[in-house]
Amino acid sequence: MDEKPSARRGPDICSLRYGLAVVMHLSNLSMITQRVSLSIAIIAMVNGTQQPAPANASADGPLQDPSGPIGEFHAGTSVYAWSPETQGILFSSISYGILLTLIPSGYLAGIFGAKHMLGAGLLGSSLLSLCTPLAADLGVSLVMVIRVAQGMAQGMAWTGQFTIWAKWAPPLERSKLTSIAGSGAALGSSLILCVGGLISQALGWPFIFYIFGGGNGRGRCLRLVQEGAVLRCLQRVTDGRRYWREPTSPRRSVPLKAMARCLPLWAIFSGFFSHFWLCTVIVTYLPTYISSVLHVSIRESGVLSALPFVAASTCTVLGGQLADFLLSRDLLRLLTVRKLFSALGLLLPSLCAVALPFVASSYVTTVVLLILIPGTSNLCDSGFIINTLDIAPRYASFLMGISRGFGLLAGIISSTATGFLISQDSASGWRHVFFLAAAVNLFGLVFYLTFGRAELQDWAKERPLTRL
Repeated sequence: MDEKPSARRGPDICSLRYGLAVVMHLSNLSMITQRVSLSIAIIAMVNGTQQPAPANASADGPLQDPSGPIGEFHAGTSVYAWSPETQGILFSSISYGILLTLIPSGYLAGIFGAKHMLGAGLLGSSLLSLCTPLAADLGVSLVMVIRVAQGMAQGMAWTGQFTIWAKWAPPLERSKLTSIAGSGAALGSSLILCVGGLISQALGWPFIFYIFGGGNGRGRCLRLVQEGAVLRCLQRVTDGRRYWREPTSPRRSVPLKAMARCLPLWAIFSGFFSHFWLCTVIVTYLPTYISSVLHVSIRESGVLSALPFVAASTCTVLGGQLADFLLSRDLLRLLTVRKLFSALGLLLPSLCAVALPFVASSYVTTVVLLILIPGTSNLCDSGFIINTLDIAPRYASFLMGISRGFGLLAGIISSTATGFLISQDSASGWRHVFFLAAAVNLFGLVFYLTFGRAELQDWAKERPLTRL
């Protein structure tokens, strides 16, 4: 006999997966606002309109002028004598922290689950953001320690997400789901850069850390509840409608030797290194570049700095939709799609970066190129960024930790190198920064196009246990 359809229909699995992507989107938005807070606040923290520091003044302590307004910034806020080299080290400090926790947190997330690691990372990052203004008054060394600890918290949260996608993202929806989640970082960057200058002018730069640290901490509980509900419903739907893969033993060994010999894996690592090199320069130094080259106020600098990340968020989502469309219609092979979007995401921003120093006199052209760099760069999200899900889904979280480790290593080097180069000479320094970033991008692109693959690797295969 034909069974009658049930009157009560369960939750739609597709909508639940997209609901989970939105939760991840908000989590990424929270973390990036806390990470980029220093990039916009530092314009006021080391305001160039201040008098030079006395010869015997310490670079660790604040220079306060409570008697009058500080240029265009809020009166009574501290100003610090931090050199460009010191600023570069501060910017890269958070990458050191993320680098310390990416690999172990990726492995542990695969064992214990991602929800608790994601929540703990968000809470820790929020609390440390609230402590940053006090740490700045106590000394630049303490700010570095705070940033490293904040990076460790964010490293736990970043990698925890990939464990979820390794289990719940179908092959033909991976680009869509991960691009929706990843676009939160670009949208968060645009948000903090847009309103950060206004907050600094109206309330003082410490409130940038207070607002985004405190607000994101309060929103953490809601996101955890939402994520838990989505995962429970998603498991119930898959248990009732289709085969569901049981998790393998949490104490399975990781084939490190096979991974080390795998050229397709090294191609992904090289892509991450190249991509994060230029992205870190843009995310970290964009407000400084706009303020120093275009000579605009902090309010205009914040708004202009936000525009590239609005474009980046849009391109991330559209790129994911286009990639999955090409795959679902069998227009291109999976490997072709991954290499195509990787090439676009590495080559196009390189060309824009090389052109920037030659159009510095044109306000409009400079702004257009600055918008195109993050926008086109985020096309990589449908390329090598999610390639580990193709070649080794079993170890996706662990490998994402290693991949981001290579990216963060590039971020550390590029932030420090940028601070050093622009301290020598501002005009030629920026030119060298962008030329170097383009060269690194081209190297990563050639390596990935040569050795990149999209088929499941032998060392990543397993026999799934299934049930109806």
